[in-house]
Amino acid sequence: MEARVVAAGRGWQWLLEGYGLFRQSPAMWLALTIAIAMMWAVSFLVPVLGPLLFNLLSPALFAGLMIGCRALESGKPLEIAHLFAGFRQHAAPLVTVGGVYLVGTVVVIGIVLVISGGSMLPAVLSKPGADIESLRAAARSMMVAFAVGAAVYMPLLMLIWFAPMLVVFNGAAPVAAMKLSFTACVGNTVPFLVYGAALLLATFVLSLPAALGPVGGVLVIALFVASIPVLICSVYTSYQDIFAARQSSLG
Repeated sequence: MEARVVAAGRGWQWLLEGYGLFRQSPAMWLALTIAIAMMWAVSFLVPVLGPLLFNLLSPALFAGLMIGCRALESGKPLEIAHLFAGFRQHAAPLVTVGGVYLVGTVVVIGIVLVISGGSMLPAVLSKPGADIESLRAAARSMMVAFAVGAAVYMPLLMLIWFAPMLVVFNGAAPVAAMKLSFTACVGNTVPFLVYGAALLLATFVLSLPAALGPVGGVLVIALFVASIPVLICSVYTSYQDIFAARQSSLG
């Protein structure tokens, strides 16, 4: 299986096509989004281990959402059960992908903490009468840490972006799926830059109602919640575009 290199403008189209999938079943997409958010929140009830387990299983959960996208594309209904569909036939390879994602995430967080000096900024802020230079130094350290963390996280995201779909739709082994995902992302750097720019623009536009005060703030939150399923669906449309995978291997 090979990844196609698509035109730059396709990055914008992924979002539009993702919105098209969302529009087919908006209520169910919002229900799925809320379900995942609740699972993520509940994971924090078990300190350390809970969030780690959620990260480990997240590719399997995400694969279920991608199976839901394919169901919609085939004219079938989207269901809550799709959230767990990835566990039924592909649990082991998806958890393997999740393991790589988990280890990578821990490494990225560790790098951010080391560069930022742990909790340096909160420590400075907690000191009575902290001087402005100390605050500036702490803020600069945090900014550098997050910039480096983002740079390190990007290759990890490229490894994971298409991997769950390559596993469930193409039967790829975990390592092969991650390698192919990374290669596909590198080969389509320009479309992904356009995609990222479109996301930044959308974020700016969705944030505008915040200027209206508390009511606007509530509207912004609602808009961002509604935009999450569109983003999820756009990952599927990017996969379809780059891999032209129109036939499901799920039977």
